[in-house]
Amino acid sequence: MDMTYYDHGTAAERWERAQQFFDAKDYAGAARVLVGLVEEVPEQTGPRLLLARAYYHSAQLLRAEAELRVIVERDPVEHYARLMLGRTLQRQARHEEAESHLKIASALAGEFQDA
Repeated sequence: MDMTYYDHGTAAERWERAQQFFDAKDYAGAARVLVGLVEEVPEQTGPRLLLARAYYHSAQLLRAEAELRVIVERDPVEHYARLMLGRTLQRQARHEEAESHLKIASALAGEFQDA
């Protein structure tokens, strides 16, 4: 497939294109756009989080996990990244590892379990 289509345009245009692919449930297409965007602006959480979500929904779980770990390492209180990391680990049958991330995500969301 011609990658120039996915790389074409400004960062803002590619961000919009990636969101359109994602909204259309073309998660692989969204990921193709987002990979280049994340390389261009690695410090931004938004593109990396959407890339992780695209990987998750297209069952590229190891890639999703890698992107989510980068986000959580940079911002340990990023609630949605914690939640997605926990769910990604669950889908890989790594339930014990997932549990800690899901508990943290719940606490960050203000959802406390009764003691």
